[in-house]
Amino acid sequence: MFTRYTFLMSLRLYAATTSQGKLRDFRTAAEAHALDLSPLPGIKEIPAPEEDGLTFAANATLKAVYYSRFAPGELVLADDSGLEVDALDGAPGVRSARFAADAGLIESSLAGSPGANHTTDVWNNMELLLRLAGVPAVERTARYRCVLVAARDGTVLHTAEGSVEGLILESPRGTGGFGYDPLFYLPALDRTMAEVDLETKHSLSHRGRAIASLLAMIQA
Repeated sequence: MFTRYTFLMSLRLYAATTSQGKLRDFRTAAEAHALDLSPLPGIKEIPAPEEDGLTFAANATLKAVYYSRFAPGELVLADDSGLEVDALDGAPGVRSARFAADAGLIESSLAGSPGANHTTDVWNNMELLLRLAGVPAVERTARYRCVLVAARDGTVLHTAEGSVEGLILESPRGTGGFGYDPLFYLPALDRTMAEVDLETKHSLSHRGRAIASLLAMIQA
């Protein structure tokens, strides 16, 4: 009998990202759904497209369409995700990975570079804290948002979204995760995203929720 488990085990999905943090999150989510997810073969040698979209959906779409052409017949997943802070009118948003570079704190060529991810994260978090200096705790509401797009041979097949609400702390906590995780506080757990284990993070994270939604679409 062809079951849901059989379907998922037969499904192969490639992730179009060089970010080890994102790959770790996606793989954790994929394992929870018995899904075979691997990085796109040869992605480090493929010139990256310019992410000039004004929304997460626009950037995720252009990446999925672009990278899917390098894996004929395969289902390729691309995402765009980031942090939206209400007190900053939704910033950094689509510029989350380049927040410090936009402010001139680091060279723009370093932002998003696989070899400089940790350094970039530190500066991005510093810029966020500088921008929120003096903002009361109750007004530091924010959310992580993720848009996932699955494409095959240059054609978009599915688009899914996930988000998680939280608060931005005044100083980092935790050593796990990446990006803004040490500052992103989850009131219900009394922990930051950098303090929760991967299984818990998957169950409530924006990427975990987005990939769960995407899988439901693919199954349907």
